[in-house]
Amino acid sequence: MAVIELAALPVIETDALVVGAGPTGLMAGLVLARRGVDVLVIDAKSGPTRESRALAVQARTVEIYDQLGLAEDMLAEAFEARSVQVGNSAAGVVAGLADAQGAATRYPGIHVFEQSRNEELLGEALAARAPVRWNTRLIAILDDGSEPGAQDGPAHAEALAEGPEGLVRIRARWCIGADGAGSAVRHAMGVGFQGVTDHATFYVADLRGVRGVPEETIAIRIGGGSLALLFPMGPGGHARIISMAPGPEVGQDEALAAARSELGITCADVDWFSTYRVHHRVASAFRKGQLFLAGDAAHVHSPVGGQGMNTGLQDAHNLANHLADIALGIAAPAAADAYEAERRPVAKRLVSVTDRLFGLVAGRSRGTARLRRLIAPLAGFAAPRVLASRLGSHVAGLLGQYRIRYGAADRAAVGGADRAVGLRLPEVGANAEALRRLSWQVHTYGAHVDHCDLPTAVDGPLDFGADPQGRLSAERAYLVRPDGFVAASLPVEDGAIGAGALRVALAANDLIPA
Repeated sequence: MAVIELAALPVIETDALVVGAGPTGLMAGLVLARRGVDVLVIDAKSGPTRESRALAVQARTVEIYDQLGLAEDMLAEAFEARSVQVGNSAAGVVAGLADAQGAATRYPGIHVFEQSRNEELLGEALAARAPVRWNTRLIAILDDGSEPGAQDGPAHAEALAEGPEGLVRIRARWCIGADGAGSAVRHAMGVGFQGVTDHATFYVADLRGVRGVPEETIAIRIGGGSLALLFPMGPGGHARIISMAPGPEVGQDEALAAARSELGITCADVDWFSTYRVHHRVASAFRKGQLFLAGDAAHVHSPVGGQGMNTGLQDAHNLANHLADIALGIAAPAAADAYEAERRPVAKRLVSVTDRLFGLVAGRSRGTARLRRLIAPLAGFAAPRVLASRLGSHVAGLLGQYRIRYGAADRAAVGGADRAVGLRLPEVGANAEALRRLSWQVHTYGAHVDHCDLPTAVDGPLDFGADPQGRLSAERAYLVRPDGFVAASLPVEDGAIGAGALRVALAANDLIPA
């Protein structure tokens, strides 16, 4: 066996190494590149994904695409699902999901845009700045940066990879593992991936000529022995079904026969069929040294609610902005700690909720089957009424992922009594255009500010006029992060932002003062 002399291998230096060029890795690479950070994205595959896997794009993800200038292209190709139909037949009442979200986001409803098309959209945007290195496989992490190095300056991670031209060492300030549920980066970190694998078998199929499902509607069919979700993918009955299989092993004909007899779902043709098991797992840590996990490498769960791809994209958006702040000298290295503190609780809540829902709808016991039969007519009756209520608006916001709140270690330091703190900034006036700068900003919404001693890296104060919905106070100034979340609420008195309050808020967010 040949001995590899590591010192003799070529070395690539970069700020960030991203392992995996799925939606999560591409989002991380694009945000870093857009903010002027040197990034290298590698993937063992020969090219982008062609299979149609995840397909639901939630409202918050479209808002992020808008910030990156990609929403218009995405919406031009997406198929919009504005409603939900719950029940056990085509006669179920349609509930208005878009209506429940409409006042809170410019992109209500669920946008059906397959994973492969998300990858194409993000990949083309990234290619102009940092093209993906395909056919390049991570071999090992040589140094995770968790121990102090001999070199001066920031800690680094070092990886060994194999590409078309042979072995290469990659030395990066950070390494992001976006390489899926079997993540090599996670294995190198040595962190656990706690959770369970459900014994039930599910199948997924892309169908043509489906009958009995209203246009632009996600249908949830509930039977005693089965449950199915149908996502519209285009006109003429083009839909995807995700359903429990009638047994542990199932073929296409048996599965679709059960869907027809149990749930009343028929189709003319099948484009694609596959079976799988559902996993509910969360990594015990999202960071070790200079290594980070995002997307499926950090958490996996059931497809209930169409949350998976969106959560990974938002992991990447969050992490890349924290790392860019550090790389650009805007924030101290401690700012990287915020990623795990903010995103791991999101993943844990998501896995917990989807696990409980999955247990309710997918259990094989006779009791669960009887419960499903009872729930079906009640759910069809209740769904439109719930979505039209205040509770429905809250649930719709969680589904759309725009109601996620990030907590601060010291809420008093950032004006946490203001309910806007920790939430994504609502759209008012032209503030969406300002957020496309991907910079730290101070906003006001009717408050007059003559002077504010801001660090040079913080834009503002920018006034967008009073918030007609009253979510943002006309007597406060808001410190807004590059990812669009409100980092602090600051008092405005006599045309000035309190210097002491500003100093405390900057320190709480690890920002480096001017």
